[in-house]
Amino acid sequence: MQQQIDISIVIPLLNEEESLPELTQWINRVMESHGFIYEVILVDDGSTDASWKVIQELSGQYPQVRGIRFNRNYGKSAALNTGFKETKGRVVITMDADLQDSPEEIPAMYDMIVREQFDLVSGWKKKRYDPLSKTLPTKLFNAATRKISRIKLHDFNCGLKAYDQRVVKSIEVYGEMHRYIPVIAKWNGFSKIGEKVVQHRERKFGTTKFGLERFVYGFLDLMSITFVSRFKKRPMHFFGSMGTLSFLLGFLISFWLIAEKVYYSFQNLPVRNVTDQPLFFLALVAVIVGVQLFLAGFLAEMISLSGKKENEYLIRDTVRI
Repeated sequence: MQQQIDISIVIPLLNEEESLPELTQWINRVMESHGFIYEVILVDDGSTDASWKVIQELSGQYPQVRGIRFNRNYGKSAALNTGFKETKGRVVITMDADLQDSPEEIPAMYDMIVREQFDLVSGWKKKRYDPLSKTLPTKLFNAATRKISRIKLHDFNCGLKAYDQRVVKSIEVYGEMHRYIPVIAKWNGFSKIGEKVVQHRERKFGTTKFGLERFVYGFLDLMSITFVSRFKKRPMHFFGSMGTLSFLLGFLISFWLIAEKVYYSFQNLPVRNVTDQPLFFLALVAVIVGVQLFLAGFLAEMISLSGKKENEYLIRDTVRI
């Protein structure tokens, strides 16, 4: 009978050949010292260096190491989503491959999930070694996400997180949505979300994959996920409501202008033609927009009923999968 795996560790990576041996050895040392049965799933997100060769060698050295190699770079969300599908552990840990996340934090996060019954525990890198050009946008990003999601986390973008297996098997991560996994989890009913201060280490090998454009995309993704999470199953509630309000506003204004014209005509009072008033054309635009929004809601409702197609990523090679 196969042993129950305690911890699955999912590590997305891109060009991290230098850090992988040290990281794997470190994880193994921590897991064995605490008596955990574990697995490590390394997802190579289209690396152009020797990362995949290193993963193959590590898999031969450590039977717990499994590997997935994408045919090209799809992004961190795609790597996590694919790794989540392969996990078998009671608790799922995600961490970065650059040695800035410490495996020493894993046992405490595991206990928070198993003993304290958290659905998700997010790491908080309270003391960071990043430049101001990264820490300042991060603070603004986290503040905006807290405000919109009403989840009291200090560091949504920390790669070191722990999940109850039910969470990772119930959500789908795509685009740049890995930043918002706590938000996705909450809106899927996993509301017991905790936080743990974790150590942030300076980068030892390679260069950061961070770019300022990620924050631009991040805020757009936040708006997207907010809308999708609230109206995915009932788009007519959003588009239909907006369309109805716009139509009624345009109709009432048009009715008022026409009624005013008729009244003044019967009273033999001077009055402007309805078509000479700019407000009338604005009212017509409101009516047309209202009809279009209503139709958009109707079509969205039809599309949502047809079901979704899951993201598919081209996997080039695997190890122990």
